[in-house]
Amino acid sequence: MAIKVYLSEILKERGMTSKELCAKVGITEANLSILRSGKASGVRFHTINKICYYLDCGVGDILRFDGRLEEDTDDEN
Repeated sequence: MAIKVYLSEILKERGMTSKELCAKVGITEANLSILRSGKASGVRFHTINKICYYLDCGVGDILRFDGRLEEDTDDEN
């Protein structure tokens, strides 16, 4: 994946559990788990805004571009 997710690291630094963040942000633990694993194909800006607010961090702290182009493998294109 060309976008790396560092949400687990930020949660640990902040001393917050996934469950606590889910409750604050209003998302399911399953959806947060998908995001944390880097397997999410998208995330709403509204959700990122809330995550950054409650973790007191910037978008670049939790999402980073690794410099590679990821080719779209979707057969529908």
